[in-house]
Amino acid sequence: MEGKVQKMDQHNPGIKCMVNTCHYYSQGDHCNAQKIEVQSRNAQSSKETDCATFVPHNQSMS
Repeated sequence: MEGKVQKMDQHNPGIKCMVNTCHYYSQGDHCNAQKIEVQSRNAQSSKETDCATFVPHNQSMS
């Protein structure tokens, strides 16, 4: 499976991810994405943000 960014063999230090349905999720609530993108511009709270790097385990990015 391919995602939007490279999936590393080790976790990305400093990024905690609890979304265990994501392609980049690693046990221990780690993220194995080489980089992440968080959106929305002009957000006023965390509820208004979105991890644009998220790819479901079962979805391939073509």
